[in-house]
Amino acid sequence: MSLKKYIVGGWVRDKLLSELGHPMQSNDKDWVVTGATPEEMLKLKFVPVGSDFPVFLHPRTHEEYALARTERKSGHGYKGFTFFADPSVTLEQDLLRRDLTVNAMAMAEDGRLIDPYGGFEDLKKGVLRHVSAAFEEDPLRVLRVSRFRAKLPWFRIAEETKAMLRRMVESGEVDALVPERVTAEIRKALKEANPSIFFDELEANGFIARVYPEWKQTDFSRGLLDRLASGFTEEEKFAASVASVDPDKLLNLLESLRMPKKLTEFAQLFSESLRDGFENAADGKSVLSVLRRKDALRRPERFAQLLRLLKAAHRIDSDEKWLTSVEAVRSLDFRSISESATDKSRIPQLIEEASVRAIDETLDKLTDQH
Repeated sequence: MSLKKYIVGGWVRDKLLSELGHPMQSNDKDWVVTGATPEEMLKLKFVPVGSDFPVFLHPRTHEEYALARTERKSGHGYKGFTFFADPSVTLEQDLLRRDLTVNAMAMAEDGRLIDPYGGFEDLKKGVLRHVSAAFEEDPLRVLRVSRFRAKLPWFRIAEETKAMLRRMVESGEVDALVPERVTAEIRKALKEANPSIFFDELEANGFIARVYPEWKQTDFSRGLLDRLASGFTEEEKFAASVASVDPDKLLNLLESLRMPKKLTEFAQLFSESLRDGFENAADGKSVLSVLRRKDALRRPERFAQLLRLLKAAHRIDSDEKWLTSVEAVRSLDFRSISESATDKSRIPQLIEEASVRAIDETLDKLTDQH
């Protein structure tokens, strides 16, 4: 058996970036194996997990080991590929099918770098460059390259790669992408250092205009999105990314993206709160109306999250009035109010009056404190 194994892809890239002075969090190692058959991997107790091509989990480390393979375009979209895995496939052939030169490097077990396509030189120059003409065959790469720009904001996309990305959009290949794959890339991009760059690149290559024309970014949404890069949740970042979308078109966009329900609901709530003037409520009755409209009494944690995002967006200066009002109403003993009512038909009115009083008292205390 002439089996050889190499670390490939992101782990190698991030290790080299760290050595160049750009500290990166290296992900789990991915391995490519040459000179082996699936049967030989099974004899070594590797666990098969790949459905489309031979991928195995190491029996002890659970790291992924894929047999070296080539691929050929055989249909439309990102699924239209035929794969060939065989002991005769070389490491260089396997690396040739990858997207960018900086992702097409490998490291041998002894630490030796294998870099047949100039990835390390591009890494030093800060360039994202496609490996080969086969790059155009996978439309998902339009989003992946845009995401790498958000991950590595000091990098630039090579001009020839930019032209290729535009051709991929104009050819209609991106039309075959299923929403779930697009959504997965968007969610990854929201976790990157400068997520607004992801959307800027998708606008530059034409993807947004073709696929999601209503998803416009403005200086407001870009600035907010980048301010949220650290310490904010996925819901908050996604809401920021759609903050400038026309409210009349937002629902259609959210339906086409097929994001998780908690993200779409929060995005709608934030969009509404940017525009409904809720912050002007100044007395118990109007504040209570806002709390009910925002479902703050039933979901106080989400309301606190909304207030935090509105502060980051400079729409409110303080969340104190709102949080203390929620606490004042939630602290009321509604059971006692109901039980003490002689006329049970007035229970809703009595609860309303008690809630308004509690908020008014809270607002008065805040006024005295300030």
